[in-house]
Amino acid sequence: MRATEQSDRLRALVETGIAISSELSLGMVLERITEAAARVTGARYAALGVIDPSGMGLERFITHGIDADTQTQIGDLPRGRGILGVLIRDARPLRLHDLAEDPRSVGFPPGHPPMRSFLGVPISLRSVAYGNLYLTEKEGGVDFTEADEEIVTLLAAQAAVAIENARLYESATAWSRQLESLNEIGSALVGELELKPLLGLVVRRLRELIGARLVAIALPVGADMRIEAADGEGMESFAGLTFPRRESKSGRVLERARSERVDSLLEDPEAHQDVARRLGASTGLYVPLVVRGEPIGVLVAHDRIGPDTRFSSADVRLAEQFALRAASAVDISNRVARDALSRVVAGQEVERRRLARELHDETGQALTSILLGLRGVEDAGDPERTREAAAALRELVVATLQDVRRLAVQLRPKALDDFGLTAALERLVQSYSETTGIEVQLQARLGQERLPPDVETTLYRIVQEALTNVVKHAEAHKVSILLARRDGSAMAVIEDDGRGFEPDASRGDGIGLLGMRERVALHDGRLTVESGLGGGTTIAIEVPL
Repeated sequence: MRATEQSDRLRALVETGIAISSELSLGMVLERITEAAARVTGARYAALGVIDPSGMGLERFITHGIDADTQTQIGDLPRGRGILGVLIRDARPLRLHDLAEDPRSVGFPPGHPPMRSFLGVPISLRSVAYGNLYLTEKEGGVDFTEADEEIVTLLAAQAAVAIENARLYESATAWSRQLESLNEIGSALVGELELKPLLGLVVRRLRELIGARLVAIALPVGADMRIEAADGEGMESFAGLTFPRRESKSGRVLERARSERVDSLLEDPEAHQDVARRLGASTGLYVPLVVRGEPIGVLVAHDRIGPDTRFSSADVRLAEQFALRAASAVDISNRVARDALSRVVAGQEVERRRLARELHDETGQALTSILLGLRGVEDAGDPERTREAAAALRELVVATLQDVRRLAVQLRPKALDDFGLTAALERLVQSYSETTGIEVQLQARLGQERLPPDVETTLYRIVQEALTNVVKHAEAHKVSILLARRDGSAMAVIEDDGRGFEPDASRGDGIGLLGMRERVALHDGRLTVESGLGGGTTIAIEVPL
């Protein structure tokens, strides 16, 4: 090798080393390496391909020696097939006398300049392949030499260092952004009680980090799922959108309570195709929101931005971290709402107890005193008119006294505080049957020990509301009420033989049933309603003790 040629090669190695350690961008470093490889080997054309992290193709392709007009005629960058694909799959140096003579060659696209001699060297570091350096058309029409291969291998090693450093920097930057976003959400959880802004922050930050086109959070509402927060192009119109739970991928993920990726929504039988078309989505990522082992919602992402719209395992892991924060936000919001409702209900019961006491003790006593006074008037007066007026007034006072006593019982039965749930319901059932003519059978199997006061109040109010609904809507002749204590829970079942109804999820519960559900929810209990036209209605309640 001539001294000048050896000097040029050493200078190329030094220059590329300086470029790597300088503040030049990765693209500029790789361009310098590509130019240096062409110069020191005498190649007319050179290219450097960077394999994407998935290892399935090229994410970057830098060329030297091909002008802009020729590049435009060639069109899209190579996809890693033919000889280029051979080097990607088998990371070893490759020298060819004539590209066209190799059986693995797939030829060139229209407008591509002719190329014969070829040298390909893998770009790798610590057994990790990052790409390849390609050189063609050595000057003089001769083949590339072993010395060419050695110097290009050194340049390729420098390229590997540059690519690895760039990816490590990108990874560190990504981790930093992720931590900043998670810290931001954590701070918001401490200072923000409104659910909508919290969920909006979660979907916005996650979409930025994973590069998704759309990100949303859906929560169950009865038999449906409803989008509570969304971020992405045109997603404002989808906030509040509802779709059937059982006919959607989100609903299935909610049931299974595990994360899932879908590379093609069109081919997934569980995907709701109408919703997918409305969203313009082709791929999906679904992560359940779980609180104390119970799924309470689903975080959904659609379509990574870029040539490959599929999500990666890293995207799933990151989304799961954000789902944990979203689940905490939903749980905190529900707890705040439930605590507020509990305070309202407790306040109502306190006020009812006060009113019932005043009606019974003060108003009732006053009316009783009037009755006694009227008796004296009747005894003192002899004329017929006085007796008739006093008798009419006495009847009015008696009726008023009965109404006051009935109202006091409805507001807060004294027996509930003094003797417990069973005694209070026995009086309620007796009064109900006498007033409505509906036969009511009550079976209480609660044992000798009384239930907690708040549970007794809840069950009493639910039975009271259920009986009211029977009178208003059921046209029933018989009602049965069963109370029981089992496995650390108090249970109540109310059945009637009325005309029943067809539950309609689209209309939701009436005010009565909604109030029952709210009371049961305060105790983390369950309420189920079974009914059908002509089949009566059954309401079952279970409240943990």
